[in-house]
Amino acid sequence: MTTYTPKASEIDRAWLIIDAEGLVLGRLATEVAHILRGKHKPTYAPHMDMGDHVVIINCDKVVLTSGKAEKKKVFRHSGFPGGIKERTYADFLAKKPADAVRNSIRGMMPHNRLGRAQLKKLKVYAGPTHPHAAQQPQPLELADARRSA
Repeated sequence: MTTYTPKASEIDRAWLIIDAEGLVLGRLATEVAHILRGKHKPTYAPHMDMGDHVVIINCDKVVLTSGKAEKKKVFRHSGFPGGIKERTYADFLAKKPADAVRNSIRGMMPHNRLGRAQLKKLKVYAGPTHPHAAQQPQPLELADARRSA
């Protein structure tokens, strides 16, 4: 029996929209990375880009649990000696919420050209509006990523 490998013409990609208001950042990132890679499909192949397009709105309203917003640090390095800069995740979320969510998801993707191709299907917006209405994205509810009260 031979292993089934899907052809590029057999891949069907859906457009999904996720409202990130009140979602925990790490749980949101794992679910979105799972969808971008295509692991939720029965025809998943690890060497192919099988994933769907994901649009995330309201990413400025994501939450971090147990005080991680003040404890967790984000680092940048210029490449020069002594060129490292750090800031808290709360500051990062306040100034660039779309980049904070995108970087969290990027860390859970493969670090090769396949992962970069899969990450291009991710669209992140801080507010409730997005320019992808023509694709008619289907809403996706991530109940497991909600913060428990």
